[in-house]
Amino acid sequence: MNTQQSSSSSARRIGFFGALSIGVGAMVGGGILALAGVAFAVSGPSAIVAFALNGLIAFITALSFAEMASANPQSGGTYTYAKKALSLQVAFGVGWIVWFASLVAAVLYALGFGAFAVFALQQIPLSGFETIQNSTLLPVILALAAIGYFSFTLSRGTGEGGAFINIGKLLVFAILIAGGLAVFVQTPFSQITQSLDPFFSGGFSGVIAAMGYTFIALQGFDLIGSAAGEIKDPEKNIPKAMIGTLVVGLAVYLPLLFVMSTVGVEPGGSIAGLSDRNPETVLAIAAQNYLGAFGFWLVLVAGIFSMLSALQANLFAASRISLRMANDRTLNHQLSTIDETYGTPTISIWTTCGIVALLVLILPDVAAAGAASSLIFLITFALAHLIMILMRNRGYKESDTFRAPFFPALPIAGMVACLGLAIFQAIVVPAAGLISLFWLIIGGVLFVSFFVRKAQAIEASEQALDPNLVRLRGLSPLVLLPISNPANAESMVFVANSLAPPVVGRVLLLSIVIPSTEEDDIDKRLTSSRDVTQYALKASFQAGLRPDTLTTIAEHPWEEIERVAKVHNCRSLLLGLSDLNDIQTNENLEKLVHHVKSDVVVFRQPHSGWKITDARKILIPVAGLDSNDPLRARMAASLWRASQPEITFVQILPENTPEETIKKNQLRLGRFASRIIPGKTNVRIIPSGDVTRELVQLSLDHDLVIMGLGKPGVHEKAFGKIPLTLAEQTDSALIFISKK
Repeated sequence: MNTQQSSSSSARRIGFFGALSIGVGAMVGGGILALAGVAFAVSGPSAIVAFALNGLIAFITALSFAEMASANPQSGGTYTYAKKALSLQVAFGVGWIVWFASLVAAVLYALGFGAFAVFALQQIPLSGFETIQNSTLLPVILALAAIGYFSFTLSRGTGEGGAFINIGKLLVFAILIAGGLAVFVQTPFSQITQSLDPFFSGGFSGVIAAMGYTFIALQGFDLIGSAAGEIKDPEKNIPKAMIGTLVVGLAVYLPLLFVMSTVGVEPGGSIAGLSDRNPETVLAIAAQNYLGAFGFWLVLVAGIFSMLSALQANLFAASRISLRMANDRTLNHQLSTIDETYGTPTISIWTTCGIVALLVLILPDVAAAGAASSLIFLITFALAHLIMILMRNRGYKESDTFRAPFFPALPIAGMVACLGLAIFQAIVVPAAGLISLFWLIIGGVLFVSFFVRKAQAIEASEQALDPNLVRLRGLSPLVLLPISNPANAESMVFVANSLAPPVVGRVLLLSIVIPSTEEDDIDKRLTSSRDVTQYALKASFQAGLRPDTLTTIAEHPWEEIERVAKVHNCRSLLLGLSDLNDIQTNENLEKLVHHVKSDVVVFRQPHSGWKITDARKILIPVAGLDSNDPLRARMAASLWRASQPEITFVQILPENTPEETIKKNQLRLGRFASRIIPGKTNVRIIPSGDVTRELVQLSLDHDLVIMGLGKPGVHEKAFGKIPLTLAEQTDSALIFISKK
């Protein structure tokens, strides 16, 4: 087994028809067969209008998804887009609820398969098996069997295996529609109009209700984005597959609903009344009315095929969402394990199928599952429109990928429509909202308790390796860089560049002039301030930064640095110090660390003019995966991106640490290092009774040491024994990080 990102370890082996199969498998058949009865019951024949309006909303939404997926062709769907454009915490919330949406949709289709299969069995007289056929547990058992089957097949394939099922059910629907139209042209016009009267039996509110209940029937195109990292030529195939999925779905839904509403009811009857009496089997009975037993069995066959293919598609998509989140450490890292033989995320697939099986046992209610899933998808689709608008406004990387038309009017219209339907659904079916809220609370507790710190470190590394991520989020982090020595400007600016990513980050170069009563001193100090600012600006331009400069006059430089950091609300403060062991310097530094709200980074260069990019061997001590990891990760990733040095992560444990603990920490640290640095890294676990001595010895063999200081308490020093000893006994370059 190994752990890698889907986009890199899993080959792009799904073509256009494979991607289309994922979407069609999730969309066509399952939703309409499970929920058409509910739609007809509340709205009558105008359910056709409800499905058409849902199709329009879905089409607008698909355009936004197609733009984001083709520009960001990585698995994970809405979660991936949210992580690029919003905060880590919001992205986790989006991913967690999108994952749940696919899980609940899978529950709906698993139970739907069980219900259709049992109904079909009940039509077959089997002497001695009546008790089993009528057992309330049989649908659940069959649902669990289907989940177990797909957990096996999906762990050994790409998820394209539903193509034969898709072809089979599309043929069945084609026969149902063609047969219905053949009967329709022979039916008297008066009988047709009678069956459609009243068309809006539930009024306008009935149409809206039908839209809310059945929106999940148009869900499926979005699952293509969940597998984007495995799709060939994603810039072209993803948009075509998403739009193609909707075209196929609506080409089946609208004609089928029309023939069922007209020739599917007996003379003098109505589809609304038929649905009230038979909500789950209304389409089978309607088909029987115009095609006889043949039509009845066609619907049952289509139902079984449709539920199975939709179940497979949602299990596949849910496993890819959890895979992406695990890669980012917003879920347990074990879920990102890729099977070396089959190239599939087996643990993610098994976990997804296990949760669905558990939900089938806990919530064996098709209606509640459908309502909750529709609500969740509507919310995430509204968020998807918002994310697309943010990404377009903040700019993509230069590319010629698909762009949705009529921006921003179209995505705004889609967002409003999705939110409106979601609010209506939450009011009409409160249980759906409560289920969603309960899942979010569980996710929030897990995220804060177990995942947030590791996820922040990995996120910082990704931002350093790809500053475009920060730009897409609309962030503009400000780093305060007091400057005094022109010879050290280049390395100082490089470190500032690590803290404030190029193009999007901002650096404030601060030059402090100490006042003097002597005119000659004033001239010298002003000239020195001008020179150091000029050198720093030149280095900044070469690094891709566009800094602001600020020159102030102050009697006390340390107090002025603190004042400027607070006034400008700087996210980070970078200080270049040559002597950390000087008593006065140390006292001023401790006071500054405790007073400012900024992250404080202290950089000691080994000698004047030393360039940080010349460091070939870098040591990163890791006491634990704690709060200063994001800055350490960003710094290490920036250095690797610039010059690919040899980077060693080291953890020093107590001398009597058991061998089992050492191996466990070696594995954890290696996994963490590989997620921070894409290249090869060294990982060492050293049992020792003297941490300071070990670090001093290791530092002597390295050009640069990057060390986190942790969060000092009110009466604790940030710079304790270890950093001060390193500064005193080594000549290596040192970077100390104190994160607030």
